[in-house]
Amino acid sequence: MTATGTPAVSLRGLRKEFGPVTAVAELDLDIEAGEFFAMLGPSGSGKTTVLRMIAGFERPTTGSVVLGGDDVTDRAPFARDVNTVFQDYALFPHMSVAQNVEYGLKVKRVARSERQSRAVEALQTVRLEGYGERRPSQLSGGQRQRVALARALVNRPKVLLLDEPLGALDLKLRREMQIELKQIQREVGITFLFVTHDQEEALTLSDRIAVFNEGRIEQVASPVELYEQPATPFVAGFVGTSNLLKGDVAHKLFGQDGMFSIRPEKIVLRPATSEQSASDADTVEVPGVVQDIVYLGSATHSIVALDLAGDDSVRLSVMHQNLQSSLETDMAQRGERVVLQWQRAHVVSLGNNTDGDQPREETS
Repeated sequence: MTATGTPAVSLRGLRKEFGPVTAVAELDLDIEAGEFFAMLGPSGSGKTTVLRMIAGFERPTTGSVVLGGDDVTDRAPFARDVNTVFQDYALFPHMSVAQNVEYGLKVKRVARSERQSRAVEALQTVRLEGYGERRPSQLSGGQRQRVALARALVNRPKVLLLDEPLGALDLKLRREMQIELKQIQREVGITFLFVTHDQEEALTLSDRIAVFNEGRIEQVASPVELYEQPATPFVAGFVGTSNLLKGDVAHKLFGQDGMFSIRPEKIVLRPATSEQSASDADTVEVPGVVQDIVYLGSATHSIVALDLAGDDSVRLSVMHQNLQSSLETDMAQRGERVVLQWQRAHVVSLGNNTDGDQPREETS
């Protein structure tokens, strides 16, 4: 919120139709001033359309867009106090870095001396001081993305919109830029509204996250709450990896109907021949057989078929960090009988579900 308690961005009844297709359906959302807010979801979920309506590139079919208490629904993009950073950078190749950063100020007829001083300041903010005379072709992908960010920041917008800005970078550089982007946002203190389909990126960067699915928001929460307490099966499956249990399986394990989620890293796997731990009302134990092993370098996923009264069709994913065990040791567990154990407190109820009775593993 601003000092007056007004959200930086407020969307009410926002809806967007493209012919017979509803891209965004009756969306309400408030984003606080100075917040790093992510809109997360798969392709076609509506998140980018919402960003474009905030920027003014798309007009809502119904509903309103309010920025800092000012209704801008009918205003052109240039009349809104926002700037957008795109995935493809959109830099002018024939201009220097400094000229690219100054361009928006030049269009606004800002005096040359002020343009130059503000461009230098913006380049310092994105750790590119001394690069002003270079051309975009002389920069790496990460440096070009920083120039695009400086060009947006130089206008000093109240809200910065970022449309998958790191999507064109390789994995190592993307992770480095995630840290840089968060540091820059803290330094400049303005509202960042970030669109991504990468759940790890959203968890790393954001103060809060809205998870989109088919034009609607499934949940808005902090990264920790979103991961530890998903509100719906979609969120449990899209944000990280979850084992979803329902129907007869849920009733056998938990003594009640409904749908439940348990994260793979919350489950402990031990050999069936090991000493039995003292069971209590706070834990769940169930026997099973290791069906497969998926080696991920720093961690290993074990796929275990549960032994529930002779029914071995139920499979759970179990993850452990590779702290001491070797790949050979893990692979030798295939076909071995094991016991799975987890704390009841780590099971998340996702409400009643009547769509069949088979559990499934959801991955990001």
